[in-house]
Amino acid sequence: MPKDYSRSDRLASQIHRELAGLINNSVKDPRMSPSSVLEVEVTKDLSQAKVYFSVLDQEAAEETLHALKRASGFLQREIGRVLKSRLTPKLLFVYDDTDIRGRNMSELIDSAIEKDKANSSE
Repeated sequence: MPKDYSRSDRLASQIHRELAGLINNSVKDPRMSPSSVLEVEVTKDLSQAKVYFSVLDQEAAEETLHALKRASGFLQREIGRVLKSRLTPKLLFVYDDTDIRGRNMSELIDSAIEKDKANSSE
């Protein structure tokens, strides 16, 4: 009988919870922009965890990514203490801008609808 909630999924969920608090409360890098952890994907062998994050200010995304990469050792050590497991996954940070692209697409669609309404009323 297969498990619906695998070990890697459980670990990803726990890492997600811990990282959200650690990034906002413990990382003291001045380059860090307020960010939120969107999703964590852990490989089946539990060796790596891809951490998808987003920032409010798109211009600060590159600096925040650099700061997170520099703090990854600290964050991995802190997560290892909380997990109390033999193996702590290596953290790989990935900037996710889907919400920004989604808003831009929505604005384009809204402007196209407005143009169609203006053209049809003439």
